[in-house]
Amino acid sequence: IKHSGDASIVLVGLPSVGKSTLLNAVTNAESKVGNYDFTTLGVVPGMMVYKGIRIQILDLPGIIEGAAGGKGFGKKVLSVIRASNLVVLMTDIQRKDWLAKIKLELEKAGIRLNKKAPQVHIHRTTKGSIQLIDPFNSLDKEMMIEVAREMGLNNAIIQLSEKIETIDQFIDVLSKNRTYLPLVEVVTKVDMEKKSKIENLKSKEKEIIFMSANKNIGIDEFKEKVWQGLGLIRVYLKRERNGDADKNEPLIMRKEQNLEAVLKKISGEMRDDVGRAYIWGKNARFPGQEVSFSFPVFDEMEVWFGR
Repeated sequence: IKHSGDASIVLVGLPSVGKSTLLNAVTNAESKVGNYDFTTLGVVPGMMVYKGIRIQILDLPGIIEGAAGGKGFGKKVLSVIRASNLVVLMTDIQRKDWLAKIKLELEKAGIRLNKKAPQVHIHRTTKGSIQLIDPFNSLDKEMMIEVAREMGLNNAIIQLSEKIETIDQFIDVLSKNRTYLPLVEVVTKVDMEKKSKIENLKSKEKEIIFMSANKNIGIDEFKEKVWQGLGLIRVYLKRERNGDADKNEPLIMRKEQNLEAVLKKISGEMRDDVGRAYIWGKNARFPGQEVSFSFPVFDEMEVWFGR
């Protein structure tokens, strides 16, 4: 799959839950829509533009139980999921409990949803056996060393920067095939159920988007959830210090990045040509504040670089 845009997300779910309908509602794609299973036999891309960010959406073939073992289009679907930036899990109101089953399939395949990779650093050495540095007293030290040996580590320094709660977390750290992705959960076809029942479900499960793409229910909420999950922000550049920022073509960055990363994205050579940065926006103490290049970016930041 050729990726394009600022980020790529995938629609994953049971057959015939409305993935194609959603894709057509929020993008320029034309995915075939039918009322029978496996309507989408390939991957259909579309582009959603939201808050100036171009988000590629991939409509995948319906995923079924056993996908982690290769059933249906399992292995192909999973490979596309791993290469994405966010997963949208979808089912319909009649099969709502299948969300948990889909998550279990992805968990079996080594895909961790809405989880962060444990902060553990592994430095392989040529000798010295295994040294475990754990200031948090997470788990039994001998057990962790034994697990590391079983996972193929013979000589290494393993340093924990946070507490590990379970041995499964530690195994994930040592495994090379774990993928960590943000998640958005969607239940479709809510227009087929009583409003009182839907309202009751919404009050209990606030993280789930209850949607009917045909009736334009939940579309705006879906776009906002995707935007938040991706963790992208817009940085507007100024050509002149006292001029207006270019808001037509924002520079798309990630929340954890800083102005140094902005410079590198503009041009690898630009860093040597500038010595100062001035910012405007909600996190600036005052308009035109001079900051260091280590200053973290924030959404709708305006910046001017000077010598």
